[in-house]
Amino acid sequence: MGLDLVLTGAAADGHAGLVDIAVAAGRIAAITPAEARAFAASDALVRPAGGRFVCAGLVETHIHLDKAGIIGRCRICAGTLAEAVAETARAKAAFTVEDVASRAAAVVEQAVLSGTTRLRTFVEIDPRAGFRSFEAIKAVRAAWAGLITIEICAFAQEGLTQEPETEAMLDRALGDGADLVGGCPYTDPDPAGHIRRIFDLAARHGTAVDFHLDFDLDPAGADLPTVVAETTARGYGGRVSVGHVTKLSALPPDALAAAGRAMAAAGVAVTVLPATDLYLTGRNATHLVPRGVTPAHRLAAEGVTASLATNNVMNPFTPFGDASLIRMANLYATVAQVGTDEGLSGVFGMIAGDAARLMGAADYGLRVGAPADLVLIDAASAAAAVATVAPPLAVWKGGRQTVDRPRPRLIGGPG
Repeated sequence: MGLDLVLTGAAADGHAGLVDIAVAAGRIAAITPAEARAFAASDALVRPAGGRFVCAGLVETHIHLDKAGIIGRCRICAGTLAEAVAETARAKAAFTVEDVASRAAAVVEQAVLSGTTRLRTFVEIDPRAGFRSFEAIKAVRAAWAGLITIEICAFAQEGLTQEPETEAMLDRALGDGADLVGGCPYTDPDPAGHIRRIFDLAARHGTAVDFHLDFDLDPAGADLPTVVAETTARGYGGRVSVGHVTKLSALPPDALAAAGRAMAAAGVAVTVLPATDLYLTGRNATHLVPRGVTPAHRLAAEGVTASLATNNVMNPFTPFGDASLIRMANLYATVAQVGTDEGLSGVFGMIAGDAARLMGAADYGLRVGAPADLVLIDAASAAAAVATVAPPLAVWKGGRQTVDRPRPRLIGGPG
């Protein structure tokens, strides 16, 4: 067997002891018990894992590369969702292709360094943004293809039914390189019509759909039932995802479980954005401020495919961030009060295997034949990685190493 790389002595989910992982021609060729030393005579490059955790690459299901890094161009006074939408709309009118590409590339670099090998980005396409952001993100996708797989969602942030030009522009983008289409019903005067039109666009082009949905803490007036109904009526299960849905965080347990069962039956997945949802919701409370973070792990227990993601980095929606999914998983676990090893492992899955399933990545996984998209993390397990916000030590994309982050070393030390 002509091998290119052997990662030795690694901890991995589904294996009782340490394993050796062999890579050939960009794919995982074999996974064997470390004590067998099956590749001792190989001429491949050997990388000792030292008992640390190895997984398939991390997966970012929801980020906005086009409007990252614009915090210095915006005014934040109230810190509300409405203000964030308005300030971003004002700023994006001045975006240039070069500007968007530069800011997006900086965040992509952070994501790659943090172990992300797949990413879905929303790109706003409307009369204010034009196609400038779209062209920029397509260029970034091509430039970074060897390090990360980027999926582009053509996105209507500011409504659709009241602005026919946006619908026509989304249609054009779907024929010119966008991978799927997304909408934001809560900014539209006709949310149900918005949802139907986004589904119509997706069906016309044969793509998945991804909605920003129900982004407040009033349980009434949810658009989620409309998305579930449209998904079922159109036979679109497994190709629909919704982000935020913070209304679900305001439901009592029985109602939340019922919503989860409905989503699971229809095949509607969910992405929770802990940093943004914490920052923007509950602004009207003067004390005992609600968290506003939908309990993704409880939805997962009802059979919903659930992921955690970054959403925004350094803009009015989230004026901080570093594109680290492990940090986001730790934040979610803290807010959701998940602390058992089993629970933390489940949270890790929401930035790995479950996130890949949401994106329909059938070739994903730490298994023979899968692409060798690997992350070596400075922890002994998935649960420990979340608990300690453990950094990646190395990353491989298609068997080629893309990141090397040596462990820090004390100079001097105690005594």
